[in-house]
Parts: sequence; structure tokens; C-alpha cells
Amino acid sequence: MKLQRTGRVAVAALAVVAALGMSACGSGDKHSSSKAKTTTAAAATSSNYPAVPTVAQLNQELSQTLDPSVPSSQKVQYLEDGVTALQKDPEMINKLITAYKQNNAKIAVTSVSYLGGPTLTANANFSVNGGQNNVATVPFVAQDGKWKLQKQWACSGLQNLNQSSPACS
Repeated sequence: MKLQRTGRVAVAALAVVAALGMSACGSGDKHSSSKAKTTTAAAATSSNYPAVPTVAQLNQELSQTLDPSVPSSQKVQYLEDGVTALQKDPEMINKLITAYKQNNAKIAVTSVSYLGGPTLTANANFSVNGGQNNVATVPFVAQDGKWKLQKQWACSGLQNLNQSSPACS
């Protein structure tokens, strides 16, 4: 039972990190840094989508996102339809951040892959309470000139933590 709860917390912890910090605005002509299947930022920008963020950019934004001094109103820019989500559930982001901190979750983006069109994924290593690293593939969509975490993926993270949010309905 405890192992199952730890798995749920791990998914929720990854969701908070992804939802709040793993997007990038489309400036610059930088290439993504990852494995062979990664496509460069040039491919994304040639189709009027934001430039593909680098691993370093995503990790930097992740660090800023987990900073408690940054208001939720600024963090919603990283979630698909985030402003609407915050209007429906002002505590959605705080629920996820609290779970992340309570479970000593750690996360690091390891690769970014542009999938074509308005989608990309980021792979990330994450752990809970000093446990083994797990790998997750996090989906992003292009919206408002930025790459944003897919809302459905963030909502699944909340569900795995046995929490609900009006923003997910």
C-alpha cells in the first residue's frame, strides 16, 4: 500500500514540476540538447511554433517555479489553459507544490524532443524521498507562443494523489 502511494506521489510530484516549470517561450535560435530523436529549434520555428527549449532552459525554469516567492499567478503561464485553470481552482498549483515538498521530490529534465506540429515531450528523472530515479515523458503543447504542459497530464497527476480539481473538469 505504501509503495502504491509513493508511486502516486511521484507522479503528482512530477506533474507539479512539469506543470509549473517545464515550458519555455519561443525566443532565440538554440538547439535542444538531448538524444538522437530530438529535433532542433529551427524545425519548430519554421512552422510558426515556439523554439524548442533546451534541457538547461527547462531546468532553470523548473528551479524558478519551485521558488515559493513566485506567485501562482505567474506560474500558470506554464500550464495549457493555465489562467482558466487558476480561475476554476485557485489552489490547484499550491496542492501540487505542497505534495512535491512534503515528499522531498527531486526532478531533472534530461532531454527534449520536438514531435512536429504543436507538440513536444521532455524526459525527466525524478525521485521521491531519496529513492531511485524514475523516468517520465512529459507532453507539451504550443499555446500563446510558449510550450505549456498538457493540462490533461497535470490533472492525471492530481488524480494520482487522490485529489481533484474543478480545473480538470
